[in-house]
Amino acid sequence: MPDAVLTTTTLSIEGYRITEYKGLVRGIVVRSPTIGQGFLGGLKQIVGGQLGAYAEMCEQAREQAFELLLQHARELHADAVVGIRYESSEVGRQGSATEVLCYGTAVRLQRA
Repeated sequence: MPDAVLTTTTLSIEGYRITEYKGLVRGIVVRSPTIGQGFLGGLKQIVGGQLGAYAEMCEQAREQAFELLLQHARELHADAVVGIRYESSEVGRQGSATEVLCYGTAVRLQRA
């Protein structure tokens, strides 16, 4: 698969050595809940419990941020992204949206 980019949260990949550092890559997504997610999440806040609708929104944002990170790495002709991390924060009026940032270092690899 020519577009495959290896990914890891560690700073190296077993069986490979890093031959070139291409630089920082990232994916940033800002999402707000859909009307349905907001309604269900609001009800859960009243009665308590896990906010499944909000968890779904956050997972979708993480997936999208990761895909954007991979796209950025491909644009740099990287073989892998090491040291992947996620950060998130609330943005907008009264935390009406969630920002998710996925970042790491794009590298070129050679089998060890």
